[in-house]
Amino acid sequence: MPKKLNRLQVEETLKSKGILFFSPQELSDIFAVSRTAAASFISSNLKSGLFIKLKANCYILKDSQPSFYFLANKLYQPSYISLETALSFYGIIPETVYTLTSLTTKPTREFMTQKGVFSYQKIKKSVFTGYLPLKIENNLVYFASPEKALADYLYFVDLKKTSLSERLDLKKVNKKELLKWLLVFQRPSLLKLIKQIYANQRNLNKIN
Repeated sequence: MPKKLNRLQVEETLKSKGILFFSPQELSDIFAVSRTAAASFISSNLKSGLFIKLKANCYILKDSQPSFYFLANKLYQPSYISLETALSFYGIIPETVYTLTSLTTKPTREFMTQKGVFSYQKIKKSVFTGYLPLKIENNLVYFASPEKALADYLYFVDLKKTSLSERLDLKKVNKKELLKWLLVFQRPSLLKLIKQIYANQRNLNKIN
């Protein structure tokens, strides 16, 4: 007789093992049931409210509370948090950002989930760097440094894929470090852009 999964046992086991994300195959392996049985159990408990689907073959317990930043890292790999999300996190832009923005070497994607909206922009492997692990809500999260986040953002501004914020706080970044990261992109137009941004801010400070 095929083994049946028990809701309470599954919930307690996933929590005790610290398993935040799982697929039907992983559930099958953990509880020694067929993949069909695991998939059927997940489908049934999506309706009951035990699980939340993040994307195809990726689920979490509804009452689990992983950091949104940690979710962003795990949902689409490899990736690191950058662009407007990182700039807001560091206070380089004052706006609150509701879509979590990350960079990846994989195709550009966006995931709309019950936990939030996660956007991933593709960049070439040679500039997929400049990030570091930060401990956020007991999770290690890969985040661009302030200067690399701004360099990434200006790269997309230069590509005309996003608009330039008029309220960049350049006092929050190290100019020498920022220029180092801008050079990695090997785009002369990026250096012209940042030169103009600094000139505009100097002129604005004189007026004020």
